[in-house]
Amino acid sequence: MNNNNTSSPLAIGLDLGTSGIKAVLLSADGQLRAEAVAALDVQRPQPLWSEQHPADWLAAVDSAMRALREHASAADWAAVGAMAVAGQMHGAVLLDAAASVLRPAMLWNDGRSQAQCEEIERREPATRRITANRAMAGFTAPKLLWVAQHEPQVFARVAKVLLPKDWLVLQLAGVMSSDCSDAAGTLWLDVAARRWSEAMLAVTGLREQQMPTLHEGPDAVGTLLPRWADAWGLPAGMRIAAGAGDNAGGAVGVGVTQPGQGFVSLGTSGVLFVATADASANPERGVHTFCHALPGTWHQMAVMLSASSSLAWFSGLTGAPPGELLAPLLAGEIRGQAPLFLPYLSGERTPHADPAASASFLGLRMEHSRDDLAYAVIEGVVFSFADGLQALREAGTRPQRLLAIGGGARSDAWLQLMADALGLSVDRPDGAEVGPALGAARLALLSLGLPAAQVLAPPRIARSFEPNAAVADILRVRLQRYRQAYAPTRALQ
Repeated sequence: MNNNNTSSPLAIGLDLGTSGIKAVLLSADGQLRAEAVAALDVQRPQPLWSEQHPADWLAAVDSAMRALREHASAADWAAVGAMAVAGQMHGAVLLDAAASVLRPAMLWNDGRSQAQCEEIERREPATRRITANRAMAGFTAPKLLWVAQHEPQVFARVAKVLLPKDWLVLQLAGVMSSDCSDAAGTLWLDVAARRWSEAMLAVTGLREQQMPTLHEGPDAVGTLLPRWADAWGLPAGMRIAAGAGDNAGGAVGVGVTQPGQGFVSLGTSGVLFVATADASANPERGVHTFCHALPGTWHQMAVMLSASSSLAWFSGLTGAPPGELLAPLLAGEIRGQAPLFLPYLSGERTPHADPAASASFLGLRMEHSRDDLAYAVIEGVVFSFADGLQALREAGTRPQRLLAIGGGARSDAWLQLMADALGLSVDRPDGAEVGPALGAARLALLSLGLPAAQVLAPPRIARSFEPNAAVADILRVRLQRYRQAYAPTRALQ
């Protein structure tokens, strides 16, 4: 790590992910000075349920921050001036009047509230116009309606509803705040106006007083509480910025801040993200239209619920590590004889909006090998991105090239197949695996008044992957079969 003295402020970015906390230390000139991680587990007490205990998030933050301090130089640590958190979207943290957690947090990939989505749109026919999105089980509002109907004794005690990263900000700074990018994923926000919608809150029996105060991502919302400043050896009065939803944070981290710029994220879930100048929407095809983490900017997203988690699942089944499964694919061979894989291990959002969809291998034969199935899994994830790109194009959004971030972006084979199937150039920036934590650190630097032109500079491109026209016909035929497979397989579930 860099041990030079520094006269410019540094910032800490935290990313509250599903599988862990990532912490990074970033200098004002964009250098990543230190990073650390701490793992998290997900509880699935019933089918379609996905929960975490907020206290586990705070314990993981404490562990990651102590490790980050160990990895940083003393001079860098003393120069830290701000912190921000990016986090998994759509989760529901329910607090009583004493700010105590009432039940485990329901996560973004919790699919129990599909019936409540339909009820929300019946109660408020203008839902899609107000929120620029269709009601989906992953969003926060249906979760609260589920709690009201199935756990009324809990719902009656709800004084505040916070998103996961906002609960962490409450613990760090003692304030109940949110930012527009994260709030846009609740289904309670008037996305075009960037304010809470009384009509949408009323649909779920809530009032604006039960929501946190809204800010833009770079806004300073408070200062680090003395308890944590002492525990982590940070300067007293260190600023805390509002932060971002994880995808908007990832976009800020890789400089996707202007309309038309975009990225693909190969994390636990998959995201195709394009910045836009307004709140244009295509909710019928499962496209998400949210506020960006920067004022006056929005974005569209196609979201696939299983991306690198599909490979992790197959790795667990076979006992082979992901790197071993990817190795035979490095030659770039398109396996036209491989089975197809529908990667709906956790249901799907774009374009099907179906939390009950399930994964399938199609066309398995005796001669297929483990390598054929590994290829099918990776290709299936890529084809889900192709579905997402098609939905974005139907909304009028046409990116020319895409940055790649997330853990899966480290794979050359995966990114080449992505470029081939999407017909777009895919660029891997330096620090592709850092993702939302880097964006959170950049928002923290902006909260200190540093110029946006300096803080939001695009990253250096480590490698570019260009579409290979020689394989386009093979992939086009396989993609067509993939798209035809959803409806009949879904009918058999």
